[in-house]
Amino acid sequence: MDNSFKLTRNDNGIAVLTMDVPGETMNTLRAEFGEQITAMLDEIKADNQITGLVVTSGKPDSFVAGADISMLDACQTEQDAKTLSQQGHQVFLALEGLKIPVVAAIHGPCLGGGLELALACHQRVCTDSKKTMMGLPEVQLGLLPGGGGTQRLPRLVGITKALDLMLTGKQVRPKQALKMGLVDDVVPESILLQTAIDMALKGKKSPKKPKLSTLNKILEGTGAGRNIIFDQALKQVNKKTQGNYPAPEKIIDCVRQGSAKGLLKGLEVEASHFAQLVMTSESEALRSIFFATTEMKKETGAGDVEPRDLNKVMVLGGGLMGGGIASVTTTKAKLPVRVKDINETGLSNALAYAYKLLNKSVKRRHITPAVRDNQMALMTTTTQYQGVKDADIVVEAVFEDLALKHQMVKDVEAHCGEQTIFASNTSSLPIGQIAEAATRPENVIGLHYFSPVEKMPLVEVIAHEKTSAETIATTVEFARKQGKTPIVVQDGAGFYVNRILALYMNEAANLLLEGNGVEHLDKALVKFGFPVGPMTLLDEVGIDVGAKIAPILEAELGERFKAPQAFDKLLADDRKGRKNKKGFYLYTGKPKDKKVDESVYRVLGLSLGAGKLPEQVAEQCVVQMLNEAVRCLEEGIIASPRDGDIGAIFGIGFPPFLGGPFRYIDQLGAQNLVDKLSHYQSQYGDRFAPCERLKTMAQEQSRFYP
Repeated sequence: MDNSFKLTRNDNGIAVLTMDVPGETMNTLRAEFGEQITAMLDEIKADNQITGLVVTSGKPDSFVAGADISMLDACQTEQDAKTLSQQGHQVFLALEGLKIPVVAAIHGPCLGGGLELALACHQRVCTDSKKTMMGLPEVQLGLLPGGGGTQRLPRLVGITKALDLMLTGKQVRPKQALKMGLVDDVVPESILLQTAIDMALKGKKSPKKPKLSTLNKILEGTGAGRNIIFDQALKQVNKKTQGNYPAPEKIIDCVRQGSAKGLLKGLEVEASHFAQLVMTSESEALRSIFFATTEMKKETGAGDVEPRDLNKVMVLGGGLMGGGIASVTTTKAKLPVRVKDINETGLSNALAYAYKLLNKSVKRRHITPAVRDNQMALMTTTTQYQGVKDADIVVEAVFEDLALKHQMVKDVEAHCGEQTIFASNTSSLPIGQIAEAATRPENVIGLHYFSPVEKMPLVEVIAHEKTSAETIATTVEFARKQGKTPIVVQDGAGFYVNRILALYMNEAANLLLEGNGVEHLDKALVKFGFPVGPMTLLDEVGIDVGAKIAPILEAELGERFKAPQAFDKLLADDRKGRKNKKGFYLYTGKPKDKKVDESVYRVLGLSLGAGKLPEQVAEQCVVQMLNEAVRCLEEGIIASPRDGDIGAIFGIGFPPFLGGPFRYIDQLGAQNLVDKLSHYQSQYGDRFAPCERLKTMAQEQSRFYP
């Protein structure tokens, strides 16, 4: 194997150790590097001419992006995983133990194992580049930093800040890193190496004390104070994870034990906890999501067909969706957008929406006012079809009305080029029906965003039977440029995400009518792992929107989509949810003091019973979603279980630790799910009938994933 490490000696006694993994765009740490680094360190120790060492990367745009996660899938036992962690510990202890000063010179992403490498150096300097980011994101994979991160980070920046970074996985920019003491200096890229060499020439410094606020000095300075920090952190973590994710608790324990019993004991605890986490189903599920999204980034959704270049975008409709779509197009995709609406009010709403989002970044000092103004300048508005002849793609975000959408298709074909793609952000109308009005149906495609657009990572790209491969590839690429994860789905009412969501929401409404309280239902599904409960979601999306989509789904997909009577009664009482401050919850006072609007029970003619057990509530709603997801695969709406899992996790917050509907079915077993569905079918009727594919899988005892 080619050596990934090169040692260069300078006349001034400072040696530079450069990491450059051959054939890769980014450096990642691998188990087999242990021997290479150890040999290098032995060579450095034996050479009296070397008086200092700088560790840097040979890649132009990154330091070290972390450890290679595929190593973890190769671990057969807990002991294998523990050995991985301990090997890393030995290498980093040897680096830290060098008698000469060791300085890390960081440019670009320095994450996970990369930051742990930098933490084992005696000092760190980084560039002021936008590309430079530091963090320990392991918790997002259901893991903890297993290369000494749980021990060295708290000693460098203090316990509170270290826990914040490790429990959220968030990344810090150069200025923040300097402020918290994570790096010793921030310099332009052109003088990075020279600055690091100069730091090494000044000799070894004794470790600095963390920069702490007065309160944290008091808390972190005593055993009792530290216990308060750990107990509080644990309380917050459990509230957030509902006990579904084991990693945060183990991170807190590593820091607690290390701060009480010293570095070596802390490393021992870290290696054991790391090994246990690697073998959990939660981490396996979260790693599968990481691999799936990485794989999807390389796909066009249309085989070998290349996407066309995009230079200009048009958005029809300045509402909430239109404003959000225009905003991510200018800020993320950096493309000019022309927003068209029938009146000036819609246009000023779209501009105000985009400005508000950008201004948030200015307030947080992520961008300057000048950058904000330049990005706003990319957005122009019109009430006529002016300045749109050269638009490469038009995204339509008007009301869910087929006649209106037909009119939009005709208008765009009349005013734009022959190649212009017409992408409809419909949430329920089949794209084939929208394309019936087109003379160039091959250019018509669905592009379904989720609300709020700037926060939700998924978009569904919906091809009808006449959509061209080039249109699909170009639209997928466009969505990716906007920072989205696109899944390509086939045409049909509700597509994939809203279709599986509709049955889940209907079931929650049925449970409400059975006398289960609003809050009881929401809590049960949050405990199961959803980010919000179904009643809160209905208030957010709009009860009127739910009521509008239901008949479309029922007409196209059959009786099982029939909405419960509750919707009509709520709308008759003018309850639309958050938008008119009248729904299941009260919208007066602060958001965190949210209370149920008790009068809703009277409107529905309900008296609350004792309520089903939370586990039963969750199961009754979730099995509907699982059954429908398999049906979508059976009908070819989604191409693979992988796409179905990513769609459900990114589109509706299906619990990530379960890996998505299809991984969860594998975990439950198809037979077990068929039994549950059949049990509900005997109780409630055919809306619970298990689909054919599930019944076959139960008989064959087969799985979706090998």
